[in-house]
Amino acid sequence: MNWWLAGAALLVAGGLGPCLWGAATGGTGRRMTAQNTATLLLCLVFLLLAQGYERPAYIDLALVVSVLGPAGTLVFVRLFETSPGPSGTTSRLLGPLVAAATVATVVPLCVATGPGRAMAKLIVIGVLLLAGGAVTTRAVRGG
Repeated sequence: MNWWLAGAALLVAGGLGPCLWGAATGGTGRRMTAQNTATLLLCLVFLLLAQGYERPAYIDLALVVSVLGPAGTLVFVRLFETSPGPSGTTSRLLGPLVAAATVATVVPLCVATGPGRAMAKLIVIGVLLLAGGAVTTRAVRGG
């Protein structure tokens, strides 16, 4: 096991459980925040697994998740049609969490892969995650 796989295991063990709990309980705002956070963590896990197992195909899977995750959150907001309202500290922490987790994962992966097509994909995924986090944070807050 290398450090990339250990990081992926840490994200799965420490992050997805609370996200699943948040998505199963609480109000609409909390559920949407948890769903968006779970999507972010899943995308980052795919990126770490791609580097750990040296399988570039997992990067494509992370690219798809980074596009569909925020879109799923926006569909939930649209379906509920009511303002989900603030979900306490979770909705305020969503933006900084997305930014910190994305930068902390994508930058080391870019350094590890070096210049090339894989690095370009990583940068696109990072930008999509940051943009999706900003849009869904605004949607979850009811803006």
